[in-house]
Amino acid sequence: MEWTLHHLDLIAHLPSAAEPPAETLAAARASLEKIAGAPIPASFSDKDALLVGTGRRAPTDAETAALGGLAAKIPLVLG
Repeated sequence: MEWTLHHLDLIAHLPSAAEPPAETLAAARASLEKIAGAPIPASFSDKDALLVGTGRRAPTDAETAALGGLAAKIPLVLG
């Protein structure tokens, strides 16, 4: 998960840069959901789940509503 998050950090302001592979994003999301103790709603892409779940991006009002009680735990502490 750490490598995937660092990859996302490095390309955050480089719109033409390649994103992490889909398999890596999915695996990182699964790890984040394990830390959260709950699934992140399926309406979130894997990338958005990682960005919102780790506090790299604030959730929209709709995302906050979808997160329900999990919204109070965000950002998740990974260390």
